[in-house]
Amino acid sequence: MAKLRAGIIGCSGIGTIHASGLVGLPNVELAAGCDFVQSTLDAFKAKYQDTWDNISLYTNHQEMLAAENLDIVTVATSDHRHADLVVDAANAGVKGIFCEKPMATSIEDADRMLEATEQNGTILSIDHTRRWQPLWRHTRDEIVGGGQIGDVVYVIGTLSGGRAMLFRNGTHCVDAICYFADSDPEWVTAELEDGYEDYSEYKGDGGHNPATEPSAHGYIHFANGVRGYYAGGPKTSQSGFRAEIVGTNGYILINDKGATIHQGDSVESIEAPSWEITGIPAGVQELVKLVAEGGEPVSPGTEGYKVVQIIIGFLTSQQQDNGKVKLPLSGS
Repeated sequence: MAKLRAGIIGCSGIGTIHASGLVGLPNVELAAGCDFVQSTLDAFKAKYQDTWDNISLYTNHQEMLAAENLDIVTVATSDHRHADLVVDAANAGVKGIFCEKPMATSIEDADRMLEATEQNGTILSIDHTRRWQPLWRHTRDEIVGGGQIGDVVYVIGTLSGGRAMLFRNGTHCVDAICYFADSDPEWVTAELEDGYEDYSEYKGDGGHNPATEPSAHGYIHFANGVRGYYAGGPKTSQSGFRAEIVGTNGYILINDKGATIHQGDSVESIEAPSWEITGIPAGVQELVKLVAEGGEPVSPGTEGYKVVQIIIGFLTSQQQDNGKVKLPLSGS
């Protein structure tokens, strides 16, 4: 059976991590890499020369898609550059796409991405990385899913530090809230960081300069009755990311270093299972398996879309005197 052919778009730091998820898989070969910068491409090829000795290099993604007959594409470009790449890959017949977060920086772009992947039968997976971290997956599926804290009532996501911009890492925090709420967001209210009162649409630089995006505080009403609270910033404080999942019979505190379950006076650590591959490489490997065998990703485009809706809802609420914004919003 012929090997699946993969291509990476965006071959610097995160792109090399995408590629690392393909190493050692017997049913896939890294056929091509695409980046604007030739020196980045050359370094990328040199890094993986011993694994794949025939990687083709491109500075134009459409040329790569036309020439390489790819089954899998991963997108590791700046936050606001994902839509055209995903749409073009889906229309070129690619079977599976692993796309960096946020899915998009506008609802119009997110709509285009969902439409193209659905029409072409393309699997779309969004890199909300904690969905491939064993502690977060185990806590959600086994502890919360197993009913150990009863029914979930509300989820608080907390994010601070220089990357606490809404689109940059705020997308991870919003997704964590959605992951545990396990429902569709129906409406939001929010206020943006002081100084961003007129920030009505994405004006960032791809996530590099914290001043180009606000942090925010927001409230999310989910269809199943769960409430989400998003506490973002300040960007000037020490970096931190955590979630609190409150149920009818206890609560859980979780961050990237550990998790505890609290019931009455009892506090217990949650032990994560051991995985050989975690995070981004695990997400890439999941996509390869889905393309080969079928199934649904743990972080599908439809989930990434919820996050875009909520973030744009936050911006919209700011413009409406911090008022209630019903979702879904239209991209037109």
